[in-house]
Amino acid sequence: MGSTPKHIALIMDGNGRWAKSRLMPRTYGHTRGMERISSIAMRAKSVGAEYLTVYALSSENLIKRPKDELEGLFNLIREYFTNEVKKLYDVGAGIKVIGDLTPLPCDVRELLEAGEKNSPNNATFTLVFAVNYGARGEIARAANAAIERGEKVDEKTFGEFLYTAGIPDPDLIIRTGGETRLSNFLLYQAAYSELYFTKALFPDFTAKHLDKAISDYLKRGRRYGAATENTEKI
Repeated sequence: MGSTPKHIALIMDGNGRWAKSRLMPRTYGHTRGMERISSIAMRAKSVGAEYLTVYALSSENLIKRPKDELEGLFNLIREYFTNEVKKLYDVGAGIKVIGDLTPLPCDVRELLEAGEKNSPNNATFTLVFAVNYGARGEIARAANAAIERGEKVDEKTFGEFLYTAGIPDPDLIIRTGGETRLSNFLLYQAAYSELYFTKALFPDFTAKHLDKAISDYLKRGRRYGAATENTEKI
């Protein structure tokens, strides 16, 4: 039996399909999904996790989604980082943002940066927002940063150039919505992550769903390449 995952990562999929099934615009699904984030974060914190990383906006989304949908997403970020982050601070939780923020609207970028800057120094839990994030781009960026510094890296030191430097790799990655792929999310960090997929669309994903994912995780043996006691000698 394992221990509670310190770092849970969450691919929040299914907002658009959830809205479509209710004959509502996709932005309505994103709104309902955004409302889920804080409650899921607080549940993760209460069961002993130290980090929850949510895939809020991929680099592909920024290129391929319609402008009106993107503006709706930006408005949700504006609302969340204006009204909700203080509630996290009040319970000892902090904010970190990973991804390339430069293409975002200036006010959105400033809100994200302020959310991270104003986090409590003694935070016992961190909610990590992946915004305009893509794992392949992150890896290329890290490689270029190492080259520019003239440094030769190994597996350990390469991690210091990633957006997630200082954050432990995710123990558990959950994807909602029924798809069974990582979609360019934390590819380097996910080398030994346990993966959990659920058909629940993200607006329907509750603390009970999170508990079920963690329960499944706790039943798994994480060997990192080591043999088990039952492994036969060859």
